[in-house]
Amino acid sequence: MSRPSGPEAEPSNAALAELALEVAGEAAELVRGRRAAGVTVAATKSSEVDIVTEADRASETLIRRLIAERRPDDGFLGEEGDDVAGSSGVRWIVDPIDGTVNFLYDLPQYAVSVAAERDGLVVAGVVINVARRVEYVGHRADDAGSGGAPARATRDGEPLAVRGPTPLHLRLIGTGFNYDTRIRGLQAAAVARLITRVRDIRRLGSCALDLCHLAEGALDGYVEEGVNLWDHAAGGLIAELAGARLEHLPGVGGSDLVVCGPTHGFEELLDVVQESGFTADGGPQSGE
Repeated sequence: MSRPSGPEAEPSNAALAELALEVAGEAAELVRGRRAAGVTVAATKSSEVDIVTEADRASETLIRRLIAERRPDDGFLGEEGDDVAGSSGVRWIVDPIDGTVNFLYDLPQYAVSVAAERDGLVVAGVVINVARRVEYVGHRADDAGSGGAPARATRDGEPLAVRGPTPLHLRLIGTGFNYDTRIRGLQAAAVARLITRVRDIRRLGSCALDLCHLAEGALDGYVEEGVNLWDHAAGGLIAELAGARLEHLPGVGGSDLVVCGPTHGFEELLDVVQESGFTADGGPQSGE
């Protein structure tokens, strides 16, 4: 395949989103087929409960190959493979199956997540709920020189928007738990304090999909320590484009904490997260 030249050498953000959707769609088909054939654990990573399946590896291999065929000069960061430097200014950030434990247990809450980053800023992202065949797509606005397409965040082609203003005690908050048992204990203590301040808490098992649920108004907030860039790159962009704000803070367990919620009322969410002890310099700590 010949390389593009001239204006085509700098694809619009909308074009990167289209490619992400095409590639993620093929990977989702592969993952769906592997789930139907049965799943076995191929390896573990940080702990015995942090698993990798053969389907994770096959999905990422497919995504890498499809992107390299179309854009051989781009960089690549994936959960299951090496970080590859590129020369184009575009880097792809991929989670081949976000929610691998759900995938193993056949719980329909796992996703393929593909994001495109341009010069350090995520500009396009796709999250596909594999089991439910739901497609979340977002891209930042393009400048006039690349076609001028406006920013968009959609679910199956329909525009997304976060839920309207809601009192803190009526907000539904998504979260997740680290694979490290020490950090899990700290998170559990913080969740125990948070749950008395909000409507309820949901632990669904996929950061990417949690952020998309926030984007479509099915959650009022999300907080989790220990998620990686590939977990939240696409979903975080989609949430932002739908009217959310995402912040990174030092977590109580010593790793990165992600807090996301609608722009309206975000400061109140951030305050209660800190007061509940999710942050390193926030409220009560373990043992107090």
